[in-house]
Amino acid sequence: MSTRETSVNTHCQTCPAYQNARLHRLGIDVSNFDYAIALAGNPNTGKSTLFNAMTGLRQHVGNWTGKTVARAEGAYNFNGKNYKVVDLPGTYSLLSTSQDEEIARDFILFGQPNATVVVVDATRLERNLNLTLQILEITDRVVVALNLIDEAERHGLQIDVRALSKQLGVPVVPMVARKGVGLEDLLGNIEAVITGQYVTRPHRVKQYDPQLDKAISQLATQLDDHFPGLPNTRWVALRLLDGDPSIEQAVREGTLGELSGVTPAPEPLMLQTA
Repeated sequence: MSTRETSVNTHCQTCPAYQNARLHRLGIDVSNFDYAIALAGNPNTGKSTLFNAMTGLRQHVGNWTGKTVARAEGAYNFNGKNYKVVDLPGTYSLLSTSQDEEIARDFILFGQPNATVVVVDATRLERNLNLTLQILEITDRVVVALNLIDEAERHGLQIDVRALSKQLGVPVVPMVARKGVGLEDLLGNIEAVITGQYVTRPHRVKQYDPQLDKAISQLATQLDDHFPGLPNTRWVALRLLDGDPSIEQAVREGTLGELSGVTPAPEPLMLQTA
């Protein structure tokens, strides 16, 4: 591919029309919105409460395309921009051991929303950070909503929000979603992350065991060659090495390209590692 073709291809992947097409393939219409936001989190973190606080009465409930899992969408306006919010199924991880996890993973990984808000329970922070760290592995545009901060304080828990934000490399907003506390701050941080006013530096595993890192690099190169423009190929390669059956099937059947909107090479992909 020439330098010019590479430049055009990269530009198209970041333009609004390309993003709209990605999300449309996942059943989300964002044609009348400026930005798309994913709302993720463990069950029982107050995610639905926050969704209601953000969107009010501007909500719609349906099913994910081809799935029996319910999907809630909502909208809000902030500083003159229209935001669509997609409430993802509550999950404990993105490792795709259930349909809910697969939906959440595919939306964040392949839909590539403008920002992902991860709702965590301040009283169970260590447990909730597992999902947060997984999401940080696949997207830079994250805001953490540290919900139930009042309950944490009532139990004598003190959280250094500034230190947590520094360690995660993304904004962390203390909230009491049911009372609307912290909501304006959350919306402002979402805007800042999307527009680049807040430059995130997400915490990630920089290097794995040398043999594993070599295998990841080899598979990622093969994926890049077969699915030009596929996002997060190193993460996809890691999931393949971990034996993720849904990713394996998507690679084998070529539907990985359909999910992410890239055209696979015509020949079958035979994954190999030394």
